[in-house]
Amino acid sequence: MVGTGKRERIAIRRIDNLAARQVTFSKRRRGLFKKAEELSILCDAEVGLVVFSATGKLFHFASSSMKQVIDRYDSHSKTLQRSEPQSSQLQSHMDDGTCARLKEELAETSLKLRQMRGEELQRLSVEQLQELEKTLESGLGSVLKTKSQKILDEISGLERKASITPFPNCSS
Repeated sequence: MVGTGKRERIAIRRIDNLAARQVTFSKRRRGLFKKAEELSILCDAEVGLVVFSATGKLFHFASSSMKQVIDRYDSHSKTLQRSEPQSSQLQSHMDDGTCARLKEELAETSLKLRQMRGEELQRLSVEQLQELEKTLESGLGSVLKTKSQKILDEISGLERKASITPFPNCSS
């Protein structure tokens, strides 16, 4: 029967032909990355995917940032290794506690960021305002130092270029 529209299943085994293997890798990698992105969007999941080709080339996808995903994985793995829960119920409570702790940390960090932007300062005491001022001054000092160094580096680069490049209409 011709044109039944059914796809034939292929055996899942190593493809011997190098060119066919590379084409299959490329197509399946794109499909895998698309599925990872869809999972992230549809389910609001934090997804990290790392793939190394047979030649050692790295391909990766992260719904937020790969560093955040890996840090979260490391943190979660260490928590699991330390506790070795006796039951899934204990695991569930631990996850709830971890989630609550992370939400609290996020709220605190968000508040500190808003305060560094000059927002929500009314609740701070004089001592807290002085500490915030010191933090901002220190940060500003680092920014200014880095900016100055980059400007000096650019000037040095331009001076080197100017000394190498002969100017037209100038006699030596």
